[in-house]
Parts: sequence; C-alpha cells; structure tokens
Amino acid sequence: MSGLAVGMVGLGNMGGRMATRMQAAGERLVGYDSDAGRAAELEIEAAPTLAALVAASDVVLLSLPDSTVVEAVVRGDGGVLSAGREGQILIDLSTSSPSSTRELAAELADRGVAMLDAGISGGAAAAEKGTLTIMAGGDAAALERVRPVLATFSERVFHMGAVGSGHATKLLNNFLNAVTLAATAEVMVAARIAELDLHQVLEVINASSGVSFASLNRFPRIVDGDYLEGGLTSRLMFKDVTLYVDMLRELGAPSLNVSGPLASFGLALGLGYGDVISNRVVDAIGDVAGGVRLSEG
Repeated sequence: MSGLAVGMVGLGNMGGRMATRMQAAGERLVGYDSDAGRAAELEIEAAPTLAALVAASDVVLLSLPDSTVVEAVVRGDGGVLSAGREGQILIDLSTSSPSSTRELAAELADRGVAMLDAGISGGAAAAEKGTLTIMAGGDAAALERVRPVLATFSERVFHMGAVGSGHATKLLNNFLNAVTLAATAEVMVAARIAELDLHQVLEVINASSGVSFASLNRFPRIVDGDYLEGGLTSRLMFKDVTLYVDMLRELGAPSLNVSGPLASFGLALGLGYGDVISNRVVDAIGDVAGGVRLSEG
C-alpha cells in the first residue's frame, strides 16, 4: 500500500479495472464518474462531486476519453485547479494531446499540484491482470512518490522525461498499434478470400518478417471468432491516430503512413463499428469485400 489517499476520475472500461486493482491492493480509494452508477457496480466508494474527490485525495488519477474531457475536469467548476492544493499529484492516464498536457501542467504547477502524464498500454486484459505498461512524463520525485499506486495495476513504468513526454510516447506506440492492426486485418481478409488456412497463415507470419503484436496476440483468437471484446474501440483508435497526426504537425515531422489506419478505422466508424473493440476493423474490411468473415462459426 502507498499510504496515500487516491481518487480515480473515470470508472469506465480501463479506469474501472485499474480502480478495482487499486482497491484490491488495499489503497484508500474514492471514485467519480459521469455515470453515477459505476462506482456502485464496482463496489467502490463514490465521491459525491469531483471537488469532493479532489479534496479527499493526495493523488488524483484520470482515465478519460480525450484531452477535451481532461481539460474540463481540470479547469471546470469544482475541478482540480479550483479544488486542488499544494503537494497533490495529478496523474493523467488518458491518451491525451501532449501540448494540452503541458499547458495544464503549467497551470497546475501555479497551484502547487504536480502533473504526471502516464500513457498506458496493454488493454483491458492487462489492466485486469495488473500488467499494464506505463510511459510517464513529469517530475521524477513525484513519479517515485506514486510508484506504489501505479504498481497495483502495472508491471513496468518508464520515465520518459519532462511532462508531455509520456503522452507523446503513447501516441507513437498507438500509431504503430493502429497500423499493424489495420494492415493485419486487411491481410487476413485477403487470406480468407484466397481460401488459405488462416491458422497456418498466422504461423507463417509469426515466424517471418510480418510478425506484430496483432498477429501474435489478436488474430489467433479472432480467426476463431473471439474478438477479445472490452478493449480500445475503433472510435478511440481513430481519435488516437488523429492526435498522432496533430503531434507530428506540431513537431514538423513527416507523417507519410497515416492514410492506412485513418481509412481503416474511419471505415469502421462509418459502418457502425465505432463503439466496439477496434479488432472489429477486420469485419469492416470484410464488409466491403462482400461480407467476408474470418471465422466460419
């Protein structure tokens, strides 16, 4: 146990799982969500308001959809800026814009609140098992103070540098995730049309230069009809790729390979797969191929 009072804002797909891990490890935890029933479902003590959660917490963790929501939680009425106090630490576990993160961190520092941006990777399964990877930016001493909290739901924590560097690293990782998931989905649809044995195709790919996290960990399940429901949705994947493009534009770096994932996950959104796991992008590609499905079940 960390000995810190912990507040969790956002008890959805990922936040709820991380909160459950923290509570099981004995952390003193209160939660807050726009859906008032979620804390009760998770058997977590609910703060009546965001301001009450901030007032009761030494460490405030955010697991929210995007920077717009994070900004509202920090800057809004009863938010972290107005209710925060000297010595508190805010940890943003969301996939957020690094430039927005840096702006918020500067505003919070004026209030005496340290901000850590802590991108997470591993999905819902890793959150449930407590094996997430965290890429963190911000003050090293603040990170050391909260490591026991992070250890309840993560296996590895990387300190990437100054505030904003954690979210920047997360966007780089998520872009590669989007590229390989979309590309492998396209390849597997083509393999089905070619009447190849899909398990054998994956064996070849995973023993060859086309191997990826998607081919190793996702598609061996997908070809049998298990889409690993509960993870990152196509809507959020599309948002993450868009944030990646925005970041590269700000950096002045070339972004030559974004059209594939933007097209693939944009297709998934257009065909109604936006709010289900992003692995269903393979069904969106299959739809435009004439209704192809990998699983015969």
